[in-house]
Amino acid sequence: MTFSKDIKFNLLTADEQERYQKHLTLKEIGNEGQLKLKNSSVLCIGAGGLGSAVLIYLAATGIGKIGIVDNDHVEKSNLQRQIIHETKTIGNLKVDSARERIKKFNPNSEVLTFAERINPNNALEIIREFDIICDCSDNFATRYLINDSCLILNKPLVFGSVQGFEGQVSVFNLNKKSPNLRDLLPESPSKKAVPSCTEYGVVGVSTGLIGIFQVNEIIKIVLKKGETLDGKILVFDLLNMSMKKLHLKRDILNQQINNLSKFADFYDDDDYCSEKNHKIRRINAIDFHNLYKANPNKILLIDVRENEEFSDSRIEGSISIPLSHLDQDFDLEFIKKESLIKEVFTICKSGKRSEKASKILSQFKIQSRSIEGGIEKVKRILSN
Repeated sequence: MTFSKDIKFNLLTADEQERYQKHLTLKEIGNEGQLKLKNSSVLCIGAGGLGSAVLIYLAATGIGKIGIVDNDHVEKSNLQRQIIHETKTIGNLKVDSARERIKKFNPNSEVLTFAERINPNNALEIIREFDIICDCSDNFATRYLINDSCLILNKPLVFGSVQGFEGQVSVFNLNKKSPNLRDLLPESPSKKAVPSCTEYGVVGVSTGLIGIFQVNEIIKIVLKKGETLDGKILVFDLLNMSMKKLHLKRDILNQQINNLSKFADFYDDDDYCSEKNHKIRRINAIDFHNLYKANPNKILLIDVRENEEFSDSRIEGSISIPLSHLDQDFDLEFIKKESLIKEVFTICKSGKRSEKASKILSQFKIQSRSIEGGIEKVKRILSN
């Protein structure tokens, strides 16, 4: 992963002076403020509904470096709200579709793309290269991962969320006294408490509105002007045209996060927006033990924990392919080939990540079984 060397600009080009003319006439922005925007960098995590509005207005505003993280492809059902994409880009990676649109809209913005899902293995490396992080994700696991990464790296986080006609926007971690997502939601809601994307809809304009408000917060943070939503949450109900501002209290205990490995299972605990319902096959530890003892050569056991976890403890004969790498072509080709002669099993610490791994493999027509209870339970049985 490489980034271009940051260059600080002290002049606007003739094109920029004409393009940003209405900014330059504002006393709150002017030439000095526009240069601050040009010299700033913003990472947008998610190129869907929220991300579409955020990315278009970041480019229009004149943000110098824009990063986009998303591993999804454009689908026709996205176009009702994901306005940065077009009918002709259906099937393309969202990061490629978004980059193409931005460069046509404002060629002055540098666009960096990451066609991968943000995960504990890459989050800190990607996030540390940007000044401000904008959360446009669509599930709680990713939101907590982004939040915790920003705490570790001392990055301001602009948060947005939508459902139906409702939306929320806030600013987290702006300074050492700022609240963060864990002050709002100390623990992730359970899947049963949150409807899936197939169970609820979203009106397209709500993602546009919240996305625009996110960019407005970014502008104020860069310019250091006005009052931001630091310590506050703005809640919209577009159906009834009501709006309220709630205050959020900081808890010092929610600031004490210094690494991501401690929460690996937490970040992988949900998959709220999986629109494809792939059935997960499971096997309990005792039944797996019996199969493993009978014929270990006929088993491909994939440990989907991170590499450092695998180094600490492993089951003999297992191979390490972290969940964050499981959708890479090289690994998928290897698993497909092995699955022709072996039965595939997935395992992790507790069984949560392995379920997710088996779901991913099923999307690529690879049958596997997730081992319930995780590696510790299997090791106890194997040692008896």
